[in-house]
Amino acid sequence: MYSTTDFRRGLKIELDDKKPYEIIEFQHFKPGKGGAMIRTKLRGLLNGRVIDKTFRSGEKVEKPDLGTTDMQYLYKEGSEYIFMDMESYEQVHVSEENVGEKGGFLKEADTVPVLLYKGELIDIELPSSVYLVVSHTEPGVQGDRVSNATKPATLETGLLVQVPLFIDIGTRIKVDTRTCEYLGRE
Repeated sequence: MYSTTDFRRGLKIELDDKKPYEIIEFQHFKPGKGGAMIRTKLRGLLNGRVIDKTFRSGEKVEKPDLGTTDMQYLYKEGSEYIFMDMESYEQVHVSEENVGEKGGFLKEADTVPVLLYKGELIDIELPSSVYLVVSHTEPGVQGDRVSNATKPATLETGLLVQVPLFIDIGTRIKVDTRTCEYLGRE
């Protein structure tokens, strides 16, 4: 169990509804009368919703049954992503809704750390940037040399990113996984 004195950004807790949450923000305050309170913003790890909750000082909350493990991304079949546990070689099917936008950064045979809640995959932990190859883009026209001009490029995973005009098909580029922006080329 955690006490409110243990609260910090990124701490994962379980509330009365038996669902895991991550603390995004917290603030201690003392009203005019009564004990101290802690205001928090919590992000649901199962649904991504953000809620506000106030705790009394010294209140206890449960630790969620969370674990991390490395899994290998095998392939996408229809609307499901198939991962393999590196220890038991068991295949896990994860719906497209659970993976979200992070699926655009996964290449086949990539090994990624995943977050498990009661044995079920709920989140993928990506590095801050990845290298991907451009599979389709229009050629840059000679007269289009406006500063900071960009064009759309489809990457090997199907992700669409805005890139500078000089990027061609087959170029390996660095992409930020948080903002989906072009960072450079290799």
